Amino acid sequence: MKNTYGKKDKLKSKKSIEELFICGKTITSYPLRLVFLEGEKSSHPTLLTGVSVPKKKVPRAVDRNRIKRLMRESFRLRKTLFLEELTNDCNVMLIFLNKKDVPLDLLNTKMKKLALEFSEKIREKTNFK
Repeated sequence: MKNTYGKKDKLKSKKSIEELFICGKTITSYPLRLVFLEGEKSSHPTLLTGVSVPKKKVPRAVDRNRIKRLMRESFRLRKTLFLEELTNDCNVMLIFLNKKDVPLDLLNTKMKKLALEFSEKIREKTNFK
């Protein structure tokens, strides 16, 4: 599987994003929060992902865009970890919680931790049914 993060992998639907924040579950590994919502069962599960950096936390657009770029790159490199246990389509939103920029290596470790916790939650839900 390719480690890509293209147009087909991005969460863009306003309706899906609203539903995600209303009904979704969260996992936090400071400075990142992952909000996810599982959808329908699929033979080829898709993971639609969005990235958000709140304007209140990071006021300068240049800084917000850089953080989003780093978050997308970190997610792209660990996408296979997120897809390991996935059996259903899933919508995911990654939210940055810190007020300051963080180094890429810290972001990578936190993203990996989120991926492992996400896989664990999906596995628990699958085994529970």
